[in-house]
Amino acid sequence: MRLKDKVSIITGAASGIGEATARKFAAEGAKVVVCDVNKEGVDKLVAELVAAGNDAAGFLVNVTDKAQIAAMVDGVKTKYGRIDVLVNNAGITADAQLVKMTDEQFDRVIDINLKGVYNCTRAVVDTMVAQGAGVILNASSVVGVYGNFGQTNYAATKFGVIGFVKTWAKELGKKGIRANAVCPGFVGTPMVMAMPEEVLKKMESRIPMQRVAKPEEIANVYAFLASDEASYINGAAIEVTGGLAL
Repeated sequence: MRLKDKVSIITGAASGIGEATARKFAAEGAKVVVCDVNKEGVDKLVAELVAAGNDAAGFLVNVTDKAQIAAMVDGVKTKYGRIDVLVNNAGITADAQLVKMTDEQFDRVIDINLKGVYNCTRAVVDTMVAQGAGVILNASSVVGVYGNFGQTNYAATKFGVIGFVKTWAKELGKKGIRANAVCPGFVGTPMVMAMPEEVLKKMESRIPMQRVAKPEEIANVYAFLASDEASYINGAAIEVTGGLAL
């Protein structure tokens, strides 16, 4: 179990890649802290993990709400006494071409995908520094490396969280803290798989492997980066795209 007893906070963990990551971390022995704005989803996942013999806790967390984040961090430290891993997975899209994008669309994506990552990391970093150890993992995207039509706001955030980890790697590496980003391509989350078949086929045709990723395949990368096996990986942005960008 490569994550045995590592206290791991995962935001946006009630569905999609976040849920797959929570399940993978639990399978690897982590003490999993499930955070999401969907309280029903949090409770369901925590109940399933605990029923399977894992150590898990759940918190209602909106990453734009510093009070909720602080309450979660206090709860985690009270229950477990430390924080080993933070996976900043929570995020949204609100797509539009630049000429049609509203300020509300832009601001909401920035607030959740970029400032939310800052909020959560700022809330745990003092604990990690005091421990002399920790891992911060940010959910970027292939869009955060190459941009994408109709995603000015989303691309800005996903480029931004790569900038975060490169900066934090320099600031925090000497304190025993590693920071990395994962950049998925097309992933077969429930939302993606609900797309019309012709859209899915067009999407898959752009990928050398001719299929979208399974959420578990992204979770596997997070688990590796969170583990001691990745002890010398710091400041990296790892593409998990099936070769999409080639």
